[in-house]
Amino acid sequence: MLTAFARAFKTPDLRKKLLFTLGIIVLYRLGAHVPVPGVNYKNVQICVDQAQTGGLFGLVNLFSGGALLQITIFALGIMPYITASIILQLLTVVIPRLEALKKEGQSGTAKITQYTRYLTVALAVLQGTGLVATARNGAIFQGCPVAGQIVPDKSIFITIVMVVTMTAGTAAVMWLGELVTDRGIGNGMSILMFISIAAGFPGALWAIKEKGELANGWIEFGIVMLVGFAMVGLVVFVEQAQRRIPVQYAKRMIGRKSYGGTSTYIPLKVNQAGVIPVIFASSLLYIPMLIVQFSGGGANSGWGRWIQLNFIDGKPIYIATYFLLIVFFAFFYVAISFNPEEVADNMKKYGGFIPGIRAGRPTAEYLSYVLNRITWPGSLYLGLIALVPTTALAGFDANADFPFGGTSILIIVGVGLETVKQIESQLQQRNYEGFLR
Repeated sequence: MLTAFARAFKTPDLRKKLLFTLGIIVLYRLGAHVPVPGVNYKNVQICVDQAQTGGLFGLVNLFSGGALLQITIFALGIMPYITASIILQLLTVVIPRLEALKKEGQSGTAKITQYTRYLTVALAVLQGTGLVATARNGAIFQGCPVAGQIVPDKSIFITIVMVVTMTAGTAAVMWLGELVTDRGIGNGMSILMFISIAAGFPGALWAIKEKGELANGWIEFGIVMLVGFAMVGLVVFVEQAQRRIPVQYAKRMIGRKSYGGTSTYIPLKVNQAGVIPVIFASSLLYIPMLIVQFSGGGANSGWGRWIQLNFIDGKPIYIATYFLLIVFFAFFYVAISFNPEEVADNMKKYGGFIPGIRAGRPTAEYLSYVLNRITWPGSLYLGLIALVPTTALAGFDANADFPFGGTSILIIVGVGLETVKQIESQLQQRNYEGFLR
């Protein structure tokens, strides 16, 4: 991999793309440290040092590279864009107009991208309003003595300025990501997500060392690093694993020429859903706590106390619900993102068939059967990986900030593999070595 990067910097075109991507990353990280107007930065730092934030706030803070709890102009990060993309992908299955646009090719995809941008801005306004409201009443930092003084001026004008600033920051992040996609290396949004998560690794690892007691924390630090490397190996192994279904295309005579007769395969990944089930499950699990926080007497009622006692990290009910939701959403997302009937119809249209399986409906049933079989281990793997920070490493007091687990490790490994593959493919296009040298 290091030799691939060295060769990439020796190629002028690739070097320009890599330097452009690095420049965008620097701009993104600078914006993540610029406070929003109207925020008392000193009080924010006092509360951040004492914060133990999980649930949805922890997830958004992870995707923003720590900018959410700092309440900066990039506080929302790319979370509104991710949410908008997922919503549009789900609506494509439900709304015939969006499904028709998807089938139109490049023009339809451009239209869906435009809808995604509009929805991103709308979601940024909603999430920004919610963040400002929770920052004003101190709910974002529970237990902090100065949480209520983070926004000293609670006037309508300051509130509007804060919401507009955060919305503009989200639009700027979306623009930076699209610039990387067009003129840089890899998928821009994925790269920014990768950088946001990786930015929190050094601080989280050092916090584990500081909390450790054996050999000034170095033994705990070493064990966590070993567990982290083992998890990275496991994630790489499963993310690269796929079931290849062979497909044979019959020969067709058009005029005097023969077409087809080739053999290929359909790659079905073991983890077909990616990290989306973990995001869905985390967001859904935080809704009960959100209802308790914003309901007037909910915290003092019986149901409110039960939710506060059981729907927190480490509790058996929370762990079991989280695991079951991840498994459910893995099957749900695979069912809406991969259509066996559509794949079977396309194969039949172009004269393709799976050896031993009749074309048409039997092919669709076979693909559905295989997909269900490989989704089971994929969903169980996702659930186990996501629960690592909550269960196996509770002894290191790293529930909230353990970096090698859950969503973070899945995104880091997935984006890293895809980016390296893109660099290698572009290197092969420019420096192809044949049999004769």
